Amino acid sequence: MKPRPSAPWRIILIIAVAISGVAAVPSVSRLRTPHDGIQPQAVVDGSGGVHLIYFQGKPGGGDIFYVHQKPGDEVFSNPIPVNSETGSAIATGSIRGAHLALGRNGRVHVVWNGAKPVAGASYKGVPMCYTRLDDSGSRFEPQRNLITFAGGLDGGGSVAADTAGNVYVLWHGSAPDNSKGEPGRAVYLAKSTDDGGTFSAETAASPKASGACGCCGMRAFTDRAGNLFALFRGASTSMDRDEILLVSRNQGERFDVLNRSPWSIAACPMSSAAFCESKSGVFAAWETTGQIQFASVDATTGKAGPPASPSGTAKRKHPALASNHRGEVLLAWTEGTGWQRGGALAWQVFDASGKPIGERGRVADGVPVWGLVAAIAKPDGSFGIIH
Repeated sequence: MKPRPSAPWRIILIIAVAISGVAAVPSVSRLRTPHDGIQPQAVVDGSGGVHLIYFQGKPGGGDIFYVHQKPGDEVFSNPIPVNSETGSAIATGSIRGAHLALGRNGRVHVVWNGAKPVAGASYKGVPMCYTRLDDSGSRFEPQRNLITFAGGLDGGGSVAADTAGNVYVLWHGSAPDNSKGEPGRAVYLAKSTDDGGTFSAETAASPKASGACGCCGMRAFTDRAGNLFALFRGASTSMDRDEILLVSRNQGERFDVLNRSPWSIAACPMSSAAFCESKSGVFAAWETTGQIQFASVDATTGKAGPPASPSGTAKRKHPALASNHRGEVLLAWTEGTGWQRGGALAWQVFDASGKPIGERGRVADGVPVWGLVAAIAKPDGSFGIIH
């Protein structure tokens, strides 16, 4: 039996292992969505608490629930209903579900596609529904429809919020005079400056010639500096369906194009997108040509870094991102999912420079029909995937 190293030598060995990077790969844990829900969406607050929403019920008309996990807790709180009209949310297609954001003082904001058109509405299609936690933090306010004229909601909307009380709800739709189909669609923004108390009527946010792919999802995000980002799939022609990254540096007054990821395809790929913020900046992820790409984004310089993809050729969709306090990034996604078809959960951890570290993970049958995955970073630097 070999003698154990003395305490000083053990300290040196620990330091050497840390320097070599052998023990530097953060762990990744997995958790099934509570109560057999699907389409989890999660945000971690400044104290390390996890805020989670998920869908339950019939895919064409179900309900959204919210749970919270305090730092150090192993279980989530009891679920709180989000939508006030029973059965008014939709999960069909995986890209029409609810999105979640935290605003000033940690207030929770949620948006989702309505399941049925609004009777007597002056526009076509379903409503863009919004609600927020009330002042007590124990229930959600009655849901509201934010569309005033830009209907035709199909692929879904998104929400972002900042610490100054601004709440941004974005979706792509059509103005009443649109006669061009998808090339005539646009991304619209409804903005609140009072923590979601009231919203302005929607205004166009995307470039006029970009169009919007009708049944693709989109994603909105705000960084610590208050910059507003949006990812959506354009449709300038029936074949040109670039993923377009926008940024507004003045609270949604004007948007600039930061990046275009080209994809020539004569069909809607029903894709989604993701954001996260690391200590060095923002990361964005999207789908192009059946693969997941992600890149760093610098709102100050107006540039996006070169996109990177996990190795391999599996059909990948629906990315999720999280970054820990060291700047490492977890990228999670689905494989083999499609219309009325579940698939595998997969993930890869990257270092702060964007290089893959550790082994890529995969769980067959890890994603149910119409499912998505959510990624979170924990206070200790490890990661979690909710699926």
